[in-house]
Amino acid sequence: MMSLLTANRGRRARFELAAEPGSQVFVAGTFNRWNPTANPLKDNPERGRFKTAFHVPKGTQEYKFVVNGEWRVDPNCPESAPNDQGSVNSVISV
Repeated sequence: MMSLLTANRGRRARFELAAEPGSQVFVAGTFNRWNPTANPLKDNPERGRFKTAFHVPKGTQEYKFVVNGEWRVDPNCPESAPNDQGSVNSVISV
């Protein structure tokens, strides 16, 4: 049985993106009110992979990566949804 605390916090989601070593990479989405600097990804310079994991609320969540100030969809996420900016957001179900 899931505790109330776990139910309210949702589930742990992992985000990963390949980017130029030394870049500033964040993930922003419905889970953090699209704050472009709230959730940084950590750089693994030997591999050029940026990663983070944290709890997101249950349900459908839309997100994008922010790399050096540029918004990008997740190239490894097969689902997307149109947004009001004329592009698309990546979508996960938690």
